[in-house]
Amino acid sequence: MRNISKGAEPKSLTQHRCNTNSDYDNYPDKDDLRESLVLEQRGICCYCLQRIRPRSTTMKIEHWQCQTQYPHRQLDYSNLLGACLGGQDQEPERHHCDTRKGDGDLTYNPAHPSHDVESKLAFLGDGTLQSTETTFDQEINEILNLNEGILKKNRKALLDSIKGGFMSKNPSKADIQKEIRKWNGDLDDGMLEPFCQVVIYYLRKKLQRMS
Repeated sequence: MRNISKGAEPKSLTQHRCNTNSDYDNYPDKDDLRESLVLEQRGICCYCLQRIRPRSTTMKIEHWQCQTQYPHRQLDYSNLLGACLGGQDQEPERHHCDTRKGDGDLTYNPAHPSHDVESKLAFLGDGTLQSTETTFDQEINEILNLNEGILKKNRKALLDSIKGGFMSKNPSKADIQKEIRKWNGDLDDGMLEPFCQVVIYYLRKKLQRMS
């Protein structure tokens, strides 16, 4: 996960909420919603950070607070996120993100300004994602399954590539700072690289040790 800055909601969603008996199921312009979510998340899943694209075949529209228990939030844009398919075609133990979460509750929303999920997460050298907060760490593993085998493997592979590539050149502090800005998307407004937060976390730790 990484922090998400929510933008303006699609006009079609605003207009739909004004209709009589409007709900999420009868909202006809979900493609507008997908476009907005993918754009503000810069092409990565709100939870695992895999690539998502604004099509129903490649992403899900996630309700952070589920429609079943929180029907009043089903059209609340601040409650809506873009998620990957979560291994929905795999066996249940490999499900993750929204597919695994279902109606489960999470303590923190990556799109809530005051939650600051990045400050509560750490990436280990073997690709494990963890939190020092016991409840949140339990949710990461049991509700979202973000340490599912392939996710953990992909994070480790990316981390190993940075260690064996960029870091093998003995970069200066300025070089590392620039590399962080690149992975954080500060140098342009394009799509972020999948699992980018793994690299950002690792490089920030390197900077701290050099200070």
